[in-house]
Amino acid sequence: MSDIVPFTIDVPDAVLEDLRVRLTGTRWPDRELVDDWSQGVPLAYVREVCRYWADNYEWRRREAALNRFDQFTTPIDGLDLHVVHQLSPHPEALPLLVTHGWPGSIVEFHKVIEPLTDPTRFGGSAEDAFHVVAPSLPGFAFSGKPTETGWGVERIGAAFTQLMARLGYDRYVAQGGDWGSAITSVVGAVDPAHCAAIHLTLAMSTRPPGTPTEPDELHAMERIQHYMEWDSGYSTQQKSRPQTLGYGLADSPAGQAAWILEKFWSWTDCDGHPENALTRDEMLDNIMLYWVTESATSSARIYWESFGRAERAVVEVPTGFTVYPREIVPPVRSWVAELYPNVVYWNEQPKGGHFAALEVPDAFVADLRECFRPHR
Repeated sequence: MSDIVPFTIDVPDAVLEDLRVRLTGTRWPDRELVDDWSQGVPLAYVREVCRYWADNYEWRRREAALNRFDQFTTPIDGLDLHVVHQLSPHPEALPLLVTHGWPGSIVEFHKVIEPLTDPTRFGGSAEDAFHVVAPSLPGFAFSGKPTETGWGVERIGAAFTQLMARLGYDRYVAQGGDWGSAITSVVGAVDPAHCAAIHLTLAMSTRPPGTPTEPDELHAMERIQHYMEWDSGYSTQQKSRPQTLGYGLADSPAGQAAWILEKFWSWTDCDGHPENALTRDEMLDNIMLYWVTESATSSARIYWESFGRAERAVVEVPTGFTVYPREIVPPVRSWVAELYPNVVYWNEQPKGGHFAALEVPDAFVADLRECFRPHR
């Protein structure tokens, strides 16, 4: 199809050299006045990561690893979308749309794409195979940057339904975390004729139907309070003044790294240090997709576009949830019923956080296989 163009990640050498110059010339702030992360990412750690980024991180090797997946770009609603489209070797595979959020990217899925598409290589059954479709969100990484307002979660969800149709999939399932949960919910709500079921790991738009009393409700309320008081400053800035934020992040790789590293620390099941949950290289892989595409500002605008503007649509298609203990706010079964009246799968994992596909890929894959098995 002429409007589907093969794509290979190939960052120019000049961009990589400029990055190294900026990293080595960083003007550092004062050290924090505490001995923990309560004032933000510690200076010593950011300096250590940036020194490694400049001197030891091998982007070309990491780039090649990402390029093992088939990619393309295609225009949807006036915007070029970048998409990983990995076909399964098993012809009866079920098409699966997986959607990331902020500060994520397609890097989140690098451990799960192969087990999902070719389960027999990883101890699974061919009957559980998926064709994986993983788009970069508009304004993120190698997707186009919107040049007009209006690209909130509803428009993105509608664009992704068009994407699945363009690929020839008249029946598919969808999964999402973070903003991907909201976008996947839109997909399920607007395309029930083709989207057979969805799976989510976050449900931030749900509310308690009454006074919370159960342990899972009280835990969620504690997490909400912590988020609002200590963890949502990034969100307030991105939903109100993304342009102002962008000047610093677009100019300073150390600033861009710290902005994202903080969330890897706060939102993973890492026992106090992000490298207990993720490798330094894969965190930098993800940060690189923001840096080399200069997408700090354009990616932040999804908050400006969506907060207070998105409707809480009821999703009638079969819905599955997996609860990870270190999610920002773990979903609560009694809270989701209003917006998701057809919950057919619910599982609570003993480990994992907001970036489940990166943190606990085996559990993530097992949940998707189990959740979607009845909908093949």
